[in-house]
Amino acid sequence: MADEPTNIYEDLGAVYGQGAEEARQRYSQIRDAFVQKFNAEPEVFARSPGRVNLIGEHIDYEGYGVLPMAIALDTVVALRRSGTDSIDLSNLNSEKYQDVSFPINPSQEVNVGKHNWGNYFLGAYKGVYEHLSSPNSSAAPPPPTGLQVMVAGRVPTGGGLSSSAAIVCSSSLAILGAHGITLTKGEVAEFTAKAERYVGVTSGGMDQAISIMGRQGIAQHVEFNPVRATEVVLPANSCYVIANSLTVSNKAEGAEGRYNLRVVECRLASAVLAALLGQSKEAAIGFTTLKEVEPLAEAQYGGEKKGDATNAGVAAVHALLHEEPYDNAEIEGLLGKSVESLFTGDASAGRVLAKFNTFKLRQRAAHVFAEKQRVLDFEAMCNEKEKDSSPEETLKQLAALMDASQASCRDLYECSSVELDTLVTCAKGCGALGSRLTGAGWGGCTVSLIKEEDVDTFISKVKEIYYKPLIEQGRVTEEELGGTIFASPPASGGGVVKMKF
Repeated sequence: MADEPTNIYEDLGAVYGQGAEEARQRYSQIRDAFVQKFNAEPEVFARSPGRVNLIGEHIDYEGYGVLPMAIALDTVVALRRSGTDSIDLSNLNSEKYQDVSFPINPSQEVNVGKHNWGNYFLGAYKGVYEHLSSPNSSAAPPPPTGLQVMVAGRVPTGGGLSSSAAIVCSSSLAILGAHGITLTKGEVAEFTAKAERYVGVTSGGMDQAISIMGRQGIAQHVEFNPVRATEVVLPANSCYVIANSLTVSNKAEGAEGRYNLRVVECRLASAVLAALLGQSKEAAIGFTTLKEVEPLAEAQYGGEKKGDATNAGVAAVHALLHEEPYDNAEIEGLLGKSVESLFTGDASAGRVLAKFNTFKLRQRAAHVFAEKQRVLDFEAMCNEKEKDSSPEETLKQLAALMDASQASCRDLYECSSVELDTLVTCAKGCGALGSRLTGAGWGGCTVSLIKEEDVDTFISKVKEIYYKPLIEQGRVTEEELGGTIFASPPASGGGVVKMKF
């Protein structure tokens, strides 16, 4: 799939299914807004969806595969080349997102200290030119030129459904489409993951990969280095309901104390664990992900030696890393180098280290190693051709993995929140077989496994118990609930949309 060219859609039905007519009206609205704003027709439309991660949280940047699916909610970008020396951005939701302009220089820096929505487009723009200028590109970069852009997003921001990847991917596809350039899905997934880092988040690559590689009716086991995807057929009698906690968690805002701090802790855990597994100090600092450490753990704690642990990685963590946070002095004693020197040239890590000097290495590593195993088990249960268990038992097993993931995210990775925990408890009480946070956490959404025949009853109960008080508080309206809690089958990935008005 990674070697396939990115999608070109000529039929909205192929993207939106039964919602094709409503989508046509939406695209017409975007086109009319573009014409009104720029007094010209857009050259190209591109769209890319959000995603829900069924299992495998915070392990993509450690090199491990994840199991997401694309959702129907997406971001659409309409674009034309203006021939000016300016990139002019407008948003269909102009009340919330004001117009932004940038120079056309692809080498310009993104102002991470002054976050605004336009930074995501600028990150995509930089990413396109950086990739096209690299030896790995299958096409040459076009001369920079002015762009006029209208963005229309339906993926809730800060909801854990990857609105950031949706805008970065759709913007990249629109820029490429306007210049008549088609790349492979793998190429776009790889460079858009790097592009989002310009915004200040150390993205692992899952969000961009599924946004580009999503397929209707199919989840994907997405793996990395290089990026690739394996189809996962979900049980026929299962349905996944997404519910927004209404606590916003934007990865690019406050990342130093949350998302990026976890990335730093895992990097430190990798090197420290390598040293404790017998590597020299000089060799240990070369281990940058926990996946790289896994063979060392397997050699010493694999097989029967792992005891009751999920796998050798978890066994090594439990044996070698202590519960108390590690401070800089202890880490430097184990590795023979300052903590700061391990992150030379990494601006995001530098901002983390300026604020924090203690790190929970055992907890973060234990989560990563156990969560990677849950992904493999989830895929195996879905794809097993000759199942020994009944469909009912399969759903129970998948649900148990989701519940274990939530507990690990809450207790070991500490990326849940009071609201997410409350919503998960509510979902379980309303009939969910399994429920967990999805996305980076600290707010955003949950995903719950429901029997298909129970979906409507489940949603009604959650609305009454969780959302009714929030309606009374004025945090959400009755009319907004359709986009706040909903069932979503796996949806199509991003692509250029050829519209005929």
